Amino acid sequence: MENQYAQMVDLGFGEYITQDPSNRYPIYTRGNAGEVWPEVAYPLTITLTRKAGEIASAIAAINAGVITQKDIKDGPTCFGGVFAGYMYLNLSFGRMIAIRTPGTTIEKSDATYYGSEHEAPEYIPNKKDKSILASLKILKYGWRMLHTHKLPILQQDRTLVTQWQNRLPEILNSSDEKLVEAMREIMEPASLLFTHHLDITGQAGGAVQLLSTICEERLGDRSIALTLLGGLGDVDSAEPSYALWELGRMVTNDDALTKIFDSGLSGLLLRLHESDSAQAFVKNFDSFLDAYGSRGANEWETACETWGTNPSSVLTLIDRMRLADPRNSPTERTKKILEKREIALLDARENLKGLGSWLFEKALHSSILFSQARERSKTTIIDLIHVARLITRELANRTARQRDGAELIDLWFILENELDDFINNPRTFNEKITERKRVRQELSNRVPPFIFEGEIPHPSSWPLRSEINITQKNTVTNGETLKGFGGCPGIAEGIAKVITDPAEPRDLGPGDILIAPLTDPSWTPLFVPAEAVVVNVGGQMSHAVIVSRELGMPCVVAVKDATEIIEDGTRIRVNGATGEIVILETPKE
Repeated sequence: MENQYAQMVDLGFGEYITQDPSNRYPIYTRGNAGEVWPEVAYPLTITLTRKAGEIASAIAAINAGVITQKDIKDGPTCFGGVFAGYMYLNLSFGRMIAIRTPGTTIEKSDATYYGSEHEAPEYIPNKKDKSILASLKILKYGWRMLHTHKLPILQQDRTLVTQWQNRLPEILNSSDEKLVEAMREIMEPASLLFTHHLDITGQAGGAVQLLSTICEERLGDRSIALTLLGGLGDVDSAEPSYALWELGRMVTNDDALTKIFDSGLSGLLLRLHESDSAQAFVKNFDSFLDAYGSRGANEWETACETWGTNPSSVLTLIDRMRLADPRNSPTERTKKILEKREIALLDARENLKGLGSWLFEKALHSSILFSQARERSKTTIIDLIHVARLITRELANRTARQRDGAELIDLWFILENELDDFINNPRTFNEKITERKRVRQELSNRVPPFIFEGEIPHPSSWPLRSEINITQKNTVTNGETLKGFGGCPGIAEGIAKVITDPAEPRDLGPGDILIAPLTDPSWTPLFVPAEAVVVNVGGQMSHAVIVSRELGMPCVVAVKDATEIIEDGTRIRVNGATGEIVILETPKE
C-alpha cells in the first residue's frame, strides 16, 4: 500500500499528514487514542516518531505471542495510525487478539481498552483471526503474568531516562545540527520504552479482565473488581493531585496567599514571586514543577505546553483546588475507598474456595502489580518525551528568530525529512508552514468520526464543532437515563459542570460533577474538587477510570457526547457501578 507510512496528502482543502487504512484490519477507533492524542497531530511529531511506534507495537505483540510477522504484513496501520491528522487505534486488530485469547470476548476487550462497542460495527468472523498456536502462546504469556512478582525493567527504563535528562544541558548548548541529531537519536530509547509500556499494558489489561470475569462469574458482580482495585497507592497518574491539594491548602490556610489569588489569575505567577509572604509557597510550587513538569494536556505531543513549560496553567488548577470542600481531600477519599476495598476483599475470600480462590488471588495480585506498573512506565515515557520536547523547543526558538513574524510552533509543521533543509534556510519554508497551519485549523474545527471502517469519511463531511454545540444542546429531559461504563463504584448527585479544557475549569467546585470530553493527567487535579466524573469516551483501562479508582470517586466513561447533550447546570445522579447517569433536573430557562 502506498501510504501506509505517514505523509502529506491532499484532503480536499489542502495537504495534511495521513495514512491509508489496513485492508486486513479495517475498523479504527478514537477510543483510548483520543485520550493520548486528543488534538490534531503535528507533521513533525508523526514523521519523527512513526518508525519508533511501529517497531514497538510489533515487538510487543510478537513477544506476547498474539501475532507473527505474517499477521502484520499488511503494514504498520495494522496497529493504528494517523488519518486526516487524528490518531486512531485499530479495533479490528484488537478484536483479533481477543478472539485468540482464551477466556476473553470481543465485548470485554472493547470495554477494557476502547469503550467502543456501542458504536462499533458487529464483528464479522474471519478464519484468519483464529490461531491455536497463538492461543497456546497467550496462555503461556498469561501464566507468566500470574507468576510475576517484580518488574526490574521499570528501574532500568528510569535509569535510561535519567541519563538523557543529565545530557540535556549539553545538548541545548550545541549546534542546530546536533539538536536535530539528538531529536532523531532519542527515538531509539523512546521505542524501547514504548515497547515495555505496551507489554505491561497488555498484561495489566489481561489481569484486570481476568479479575473482572472471576467477580462476574463467581461473585455475581463484575463491578467488585473496580472496588478491589481502588486506593492502591503508588499510582503515578494520581500523585499530582495529592501534591496540588497540599498547595491548595497552603493558599486556603494563609490570608496573604488567599488575597494574592483572589486578585485574579492574570499576573498571578509574577505577584507570587514578588511577594515576601509567598516564598514558602513558591518554593513548594517549584518543587512540584521539578517533579511533574513533564505532565500536561496532550503530553505525548512535543509541540504542546506542559506544566513545566507553562507554570501558569498549574496555578489555574490550584485556584480550583483551594476552594474544594475539605472532605474532598484525596487522602480522606482514599481512606473511604480502602475501607470499601477491605470489605470487598474479605467477602470475596469468604465466598471463593479451592482453585477459584487461588486464581482470584493470582489475578488480584497481577492486576495491582501491572496496573501500577502501567502508570509508572507511562510516566517514564512522558519524562523522555519531555526531554525531546525541550530539545525541539530550543531548535524552534532558534529558527523562529530567523524568520520575520515566525512563531515557536512553526517547527512542528516541518516533516522529519525536511529538517536538515529547514535549519539551513528556514525562510524558504514560510509558505509551506502557513498552508499547513491553515489545513490543521480546518481539521481542528471539525469532529472526526469516533469509529470508521475502511476509508475514513472525507473531512469535509465531518460536523463542525460549533454546529454540534448548537444542534445537540438541551436534548435530554428530566428522568432520562444515559448509559456508559462504570469506572469506579459509588453514587453521587450534583450539578453538571461541562468543562472542555482543563486550563479553563471556570467555577468547578463543591457539589459539582465534572463532565469532560476525555481526560489525561492535566485533568486529574479537577477530579478532586468534584463529586464525580463523567467522560465522553474511554474504556476500563482509561486514565479517568484509573485515577477515579485511586481517589475513590464515582466515575462513568464512554457516555457518548456527554459534553454536548448534558447541559451545564443540570442536576444529575451518577452511578459508578452501573454506568448510569440519571437526569434529575435540567436548568430552567
